[in-house]
Amino acid sequence: MTTKELEAVLYDWPLWARSDQLPPVGEWLIWLLRGGRGSGKTRTGAEFIIDRAKTVSRRIALVGQTKGDVRDTMVEMGDSSILGCSPPWFRPQFEPSKRRLIWPNGCVAMLYSGDEPDQLRGPQHDTAWVDELAKFKYPQQTWDNLELGLRLGKPKIVVTTTPRPIPVIKQLLSDPGTVDVKCSTYENIYLPQSFHERVIRKYEGTRLGRQELHGEILDDNPNALWKRSDLEKYRVTSSPPLMRVAVGVDPEAESNEDSAETGIITAGICWIGPVLHAYVLDDSSVRASPDVWARAAAASYHKHNADTIVGEVNNGGEMVGHTIHTVSPNLGFKAVRATRGKFLRAEPVAALYEQGRVHHVGFFSELEDQMCEWVPGDKSPDRLDALVWVLTELILAQEPKDERIIYDSMQLVGRVDID
Repeated sequence: MTTKELEAVLYDWPLWARSDQLPPVGEWLIWLLRGGRGSGKTRTGAEFIIDRAKTVSRRIALVGQTKGDVRDTMVEMGDSSILGCSPPWFRPQFEPSKRRLIWPNGCVAMLYSGDEPDQLRGPQHDTAWVDELAKFKYPQQTWDNLELGLRLGKPKIVVTTTPRPIPVIKQLLSDPGTVDVKCSTYENIYLPQSFHERVIRKYEGTRLGRQELHGEILDDNPNALWKRSDLEKYRVTSSPPLMRVAVGVDPEAESNEDSAETGIITAGICWIGPVLHAYVLDDSSVRASPDVWARAAAASYHKHNADTIVGEVNNGGEMVGHTIHTVSPNLGFKAVRATRGKFLRAEPVAALYEQGRVHHVGFFSELEDQMCEWVPGDKSPDRLDALVWVLTELILAQEPKDERIIYDSMQLVGRVDID
């Protein structure tokens, strides 16, 4: 074969793709590809966009979890991105400052993020690729704005995501215009051995593995302290003015591939009538060295005008406060030490959720997975620990010990003094 013939074979996606990675036949609006980690979702989305740009599209929307995710995962980095998959003769020009890709035939793709849904107000598109919709901070608002802008030609959307049982995913599954395709991590024979040893070994045989490896949508774990229905019932898109804000940190001393993340959760409180309510504002958790996670905690502290960082010191001792003050000397820090079991610490916080006193401002997918999967007796994960520390500091440590709030069907009916 000649060089040109070899190149043609190399970039012939239908020749290499699995059947579940090719667009469905027939009439459809939404192609929902829900799959496990490493199952080939990103490559499928990139190849779909390249083909649409070649043939029918003129205006494309690329929507990811954050600006960085759109740029790195969908557009620029790795063999599965649009630039990584594009043949040399049909490679788009990337203009980061203008948030757009331009192909040789004039087709334009604009970049949007799920944490800024209003970006999608106004622009029109005939094609869209939405990556990891279930992880967006504002999934419903982003989806609604995108769908309202699909006013050109015969639009088509591919949604590539690890599924979660959130309303927008359930809505797509029930939409008559949706073709639902499920793919498993095990179907990707090109995954390296290191991925099998690190990721597949971690999740195989677990409930969460059904989601993360097989692309299944999980119901609540019946033994977990938290329920997704409570999270959904009291979720908000913005918080009222807050009287106090704090950052909870559950530190991880190591930063290798097998170590846990450092949980970094930011929350604030205010009075709603006579009752103190909390608002979870941010999840900045990261798997990184102490210097990096300390900078992430300090950044969230300054971003949300917090007054303190609450850090567990059981494992890190004085290192935790020292590391945080090294990167930002003037911020407030409070050391906390676990003296009770994790269940005894977590149960009062879970009760606050049941009472409707904690509200998530947007979605925090990894945190909420941990909350609704953790069973007392198991090792509690990083984000959950950080959440418990910060809400304990903001609410449970502040409430009078000689009073108790009585609820009837989630409605406050009175305060009773306890002798």
